[in-house]
Amino acid sequence: MRIATSSLFLLAFFCSAPVSAGENDSRNMEALLAHSLQAIGNNKLDVALNEVDSLLKANPNFKLAQLVKGDLLLARSQPLNDFGNAPNAPKDRMEDLRDEARARLQRVQQQQPFNTIPKYLWQLDAEQQYAIVVDTSKSTLYLYENVNGEPHYVADFYISVGKKGADKVSEGDQRTPLGVYFIKAKLPKEKLTDFYGSVAYPLSYPNEWDKRLGRDGHGIWLHGTPSDTYSRPPRASNGCVVLSNDDLLQLGKHVQVGHTPVIITSQMDWSDDNDRSEKNALLGEIEKWRNDWASRDTEAYLAHYAEDFNSGSMKLAAFSEQKRLVNSGKTWIKVSISKLSVFPYPSQPGLVVVNFEQDYDSNNLSNRMIKRQYWIKRNDKWQIVYEGSA
Repeated sequence: MRIATSSLFLLAFFCSAPVSAGENDSRNMEALLAHSLQAIGNNKLDVALNEVDSLLKANPNFKLAQLVKGDLLLARSQPLNDFGNAPNAPKDRMEDLRDEARARLQRVQQQQPFNTIPKYLWQLDAEQQYAIVVDTSKSTLYLYENVNGEPHYVADFYISVGKKGADKVSEGDQRTPLGVYFIKAKLPKEKLTDFYGSVAYPLSYPNEWDKRLGRDGHGIWLHGTPSDTYSRPPRASNGCVVLSNDDLLQLGKHVQVGHTPVIITSQMDWSDDNDRSEKNALLGEIEKWRNDWASRDTEAYLAHYAEDFNSGSMKLAAFSEQKRLVNSGKTWIKVSISKLSVFPYPSQPGLVVVNFEQDYDSNNLSNRMIKRQYWIKRNDKWQIVYEGSA
């Protein structure tokens, strides 16, 4: 049997080291795929075919594995000159599958971040049991558990994102948004068409920062795949984040509607000593803001707000006028905050999303609310650019 050098076999380069199967479906599939390509690279086609058959036995609709098997069978009668040698195969479909192979093999090679923390998870509140970070450049969704306020790696999964990539701006641009979002709801299979798979989780796009920037669109979800499809290419959705149905069901065990944050970034960055210092400085400013409000020092309180502050309904001038009027009628104020979470914004340097439960009490008014603020650091000073109910 003659085997020509082809991109399929060159892909085996990425799998030069032994691979152990992970604990989730994505990792298991990728490990078997890597073993198969290793065997091809070593000219052990029967071994490669056995590995691919194992893949297809577990997931008959895994189109990438079907393509590899087709190439292996074709190699018995002719040299292979490229990945995907089926006669008259659609060029775009073949390129999609090549992209998926590259993305999955890159995931095999990348280290699982057992001892590192994403820079986007500065602080989780006690009710946020898990957090999700999506790296669109690596076709990977990371799941973290909240252990005493610190995120600990649990698993990661292969994903598909928008056909035009990331950084959504407008309705219909086929891009996945970058930012800090939250799981808004759970849509069971019974309420979905087959296209969306076993379950779907709508995200809070557009968020307050998106609206401030004039970004629009809707219907950004985490969802699954059609029943006849195991996975989709890395760029295949209209903007949603798509997982295999098995992976999504596993992820869904940890999702909390209304609590789970989903941070979507174009490049994963990891926390360092500088992040810890910045976090502590911001927490100090939040405490000063609370104390200045409670002390009825209205001008010191308003100094925490940026000149371009916007609450969604009021800019700084109107907001300041209202606060001065309200505070003039107070003889005492008590403000406490709890359930504090802090998430640096992935696509805007120096911007941080802060959520907390606020308990306000005064001589003529008492209330409790979940508040969201966007703090930004400019000229070494943290200030609030947005504030409103979460």
